[in-house]
Amino acid sequence: MLSALILLPLIGAALIGFYPASMSGKLSRGIALTVAILTFLWTIFLVIQFNPTDIGQQFAESLPWIDVIGFNYSLGIDGLSLPLLVLNGLLTAIAIYSSDPSLQRPRFYYSLILLLNAGVSGAFLAQDLLLFFLFYEIELIPLYLLIAIWGGAKRGYAATKFLIYTAFSGILLLASFLGMVWLSGADNFGLQSLQLTALPLTTQLILLAGITIGFGIKMPLVPLHTWLPDAHVEASTPISVLLAGVLLKLGTYGLLRFGMNLLPEAWAYVAPWLATWAVISVLYGASCAIAQTDMKKMVAYSSVGHMGYVLLAAAASTPLSVLGAVMQMISHGLISAMLFLLVGVVYQKAGSRDLDVLHGLLNPERGLPVIGTLMVVGVMASAGIPGMVGFISEFIVFRGSFPIFPLQTLISMLGTGLTAVYFLILVNKAFFGRLSAQVLNLPRVYWSDRAPALILAITIVIFGVQPNWLIHWTEATITAMVKTQNLVVATSSELKIENAPSSDFNL
Repeated sequence: MLSALILLPLIGAALIGFYPASMSGKLSRGIALTVAILTFLWTIFLVIQFNPTDIGQQFAESLPWIDVIGFNYSLGIDGLSLPLLVLNGLLTAIAIYSSDPSLQRPRFYYSLILLLNAGVSGAFLAQDLLLFFLFYEIELIPLYLLIAIWGGAKRGYAATKFLIYTAFSGILLLASFLGMVWLSGADNFGLQSLQLTALPLTTQLILLAGITIGFGIKMPLVPLHTWLPDAHVEASTPISVLLAGVLLKLGTYGLLRFGMNLLPEAWAYVAPWLATWAVISVLYGASCAIAQTDMKKMVAYSSVGHMGYVLLAAAASTPLSVLGAVMQMISHGLISAMLFLLVGVVYQKAGSRDLDVLHGLLNPERGLPVIGTLMVVGVMASAGIPGMVGFISEFIVFRGSFPIFPLQTLISMLGTGLTAVYFLILVNKAFFGRLSAQVLNLPRVYWSDRAPALILAITIVIFGVQPNWLIHWTEATITAMVKTQNLVVATSSELKIENAPSSDFNL
């Protein structure tokens, strides 16, 4: 069942890419969209069949692959990976639908998007460290090509920078995974095998450093973030949707799955520093966003800050905070995708993203009133206004993190206020006031242009009003994961106390 999430897009990519030679761009787009929708519907079927009270891996598949090194094709799904898989399926379909029908080399383009979808799904499903790394690297090349070929004027620079950063991330992760298996004495790379092994604290700290930096590049965290604004600015709108909505979540997912879960003692030891790092990312990302005049770059920098909330919640490692981290991943994926879609429509119709040029786009007669209204909704959601999924995810993060890191949580809460500031600047400059002369006589916006953002807006409001529809699927898994981590740390501490030399002296 799970292999279908990988095989469907791979078959679709092969069909579009290799046969037939005379396939038109319209037909290749139709096939890609059909495959993406079928893949998304299959994730919905898995949701229906999923048992939220079962904390183990469900629908598990396992086949021996390379026995000599203990490498197995092992897939599974739990409450942590399930919502991310659904998000990946939804945003892939939206990205394909939102792509320019007249783009060059459409067969190659749609094949790469489907290959990207397969790689991300495989990473979320993998229950073997080497298998995860394989899928983690598979998504690198398609995204590099999608930016380098269909990007903006500086696409070569942005794509190369992304490739270098992500390749370095992969090297660190591979070294950490290999060290984790070899030093623990495990005979395979399976997650279940590694969860039963124990490593000295010093060894865990070294391995966790590689994992944290590796996934910190992907999230990204300050100062490992510099590839992200360039990649977003030069990437086309659909690729920015996938990059912000899905690809960044590989970093946050990896920290929870392989950092917090497999190296619990080291994670607890460095948690205060991780929380401080999160605060820096939140404030730096928000401050940089305020300074931008390019709408797309402003939304890109907002991702740096919002991923800091996930790190803060993960560092606190309470059931509520980690649940908030998962909620924040989903809410950020939906909200950032919506904002990038709307910025893309503005750029397509007005020919500019510059806040010094755009004014009055909410003009009901000659502007973009519906797009402006949706932008206000997206901005409100990102700023954490009640009734939106962004509010409930940030509230759970702060509520779960405050008992452990009160100072860091309070400072991070300033990021919510700063988010309101820079998005208020965006909305005020671009959509209110008199319509600027540079953008008069805007082309008509059709409902086909508005539909993707409208779907995301409805989803954002639904989960904001009824968050339990999302929490229900992941709560049991997260609670069990955190309790196991805390039990391991507590047991290790007790053993150290028992084995410590006695300080009593006979006088």
